[in-house]
Amino acid sequence: MFPFLEVLPGFLITFVRVLLEPLFWVVVLIIAWQYRQLAVTREHFFGQRVRNIRTDVLVATGYGLLGGFFGSLVMLVVGLNLSGSGLLFLWPVALLLMLFNPRYLCFAYAGGLVGLSNLLFGFPPVSVPQLMALVAILHMVESLLILGSGHLGASPAYIRAEDGRVVGGFTLQKFWPIPLVALVVAGPATGAGGIPMPEWWPLLRPETEISNVLYQMVPVVAGLGYGDLAVARRPEEKSRLAATYLAVYSLALLSLALLAGRVGSLAPAAALFGPLGHELVIALGRRAESEASPLFVPPPRGVMILDVLPGSAAWRAGLRAGDVVLEINGVEVDDRVTFRQMVAEGGPLEVALLTGGERSYRREFVPRRSPGEPLGVILVPEGDEGYYLEHRTTGPLERWMARWWRRLRR
Repeated sequence: MFPFLEVLPGFLITFVRVLLEPLFWVVVLIIAWQYRQLAVTREHFFGQRVRNIRTDVLVATGYGLLGGFFGSLVMLVVGLNLSGSGLLFLWPVALLLMLFNPRYLCFAYAGGLVGLSNLLFGFPPVSVPQLMALVAILHMVESLLILGSGHLGASPAYIRAEDGRVVGGFTLQKFWPIPLVALVVAGPATGAGGIPMPEWWPLLRPETEISNVLYQMVPVVAGLGYGDLAVARRPEEKSRLAATYLAVYSLALLSLALLAGRVGSLAPAAALFGPLGHELVIALGRRAESEASPLFVPPPRGVMILDVLPGSAAWRAGLRAGDVVLEINGVEVDDRVTFRQMVAEGGPLEVALLTGGERSYRREFVPRRSPGEPLGVILVPEGDEGYYLEHRTTGPLERWMARWWRRLRR
């Protein structure tokens, strides 16, 4: 058995130390700025202030604490130590890859490149099993965070689908500050002090000539992010699917890293699976989206609601995303122009709706709104919108290379 009771006091003290690190609060401030940018996007759609970003930051920090606690326990049980993980090399490589495409700002790609460079050229001096185990555990934490909160605060958007149509959907973007308790090799064990560990621990042994070493727990600050588009699924369904794919990937990568720690010939497989397995996760997610029909498109009759502002008059009346408005005050509504004309006066509204995938009919009453108070509803696009999001993202280096290639072919 792992001696949890003996290790836990020191673990908790180190975990609290992370929260006292100035860098942790710098990460929280950066994340607050990111959520402020997302709030601006939502305000653009709704035409009014959506909510205070402090709620988003507090929720993200709370989930980050839980994720960091879980990830730290996994790192401790596995015996992952940062002394050979190459963490210092991951960030510059990840930032360089981001210049090609923002989605490459991920340790899966940076870890694979650093690991392969070590195997081929002997530089940088890292332990490939330790490195890929770190990548796997961080993605395991990310999968749990996506499952629990990836759908929260989803922003409505007009998105250009792969078939060229502009459809309704949601952008899923989350950021979490992650406090971690990590192990480092402090030196050879002298036999005095310390906590006796079981014979099987650590699962990842340090690559050193010393067979018996002393480990020390240290505070580490990290940050994780998630970005996705939900077009053919609702945000909670899309985040649940993404979390499942990512969890399977992280478990497979961790298993490969642990095996590579015992059988050195498997190290190339672990290094390759890092980026290639992550690409497979992305490809499976895109395939699941492309094979399903977009949810938020103009219905045969009426107008469909893409999103409703929480706390607005429409929200209080029970209107929700996916509802199809058929009539307002007895007048048929078949386009957004008629809809806006009917709600512009601000008087009480009787709304006839189809809900639940257009399976049930109901009527809702929206009471008189105060002067200037919007209804708080965004309708799905009708195809003539001049602004929308693209599925594809590019970085500055990728755009420069594309321009250079076009000139070369002329």
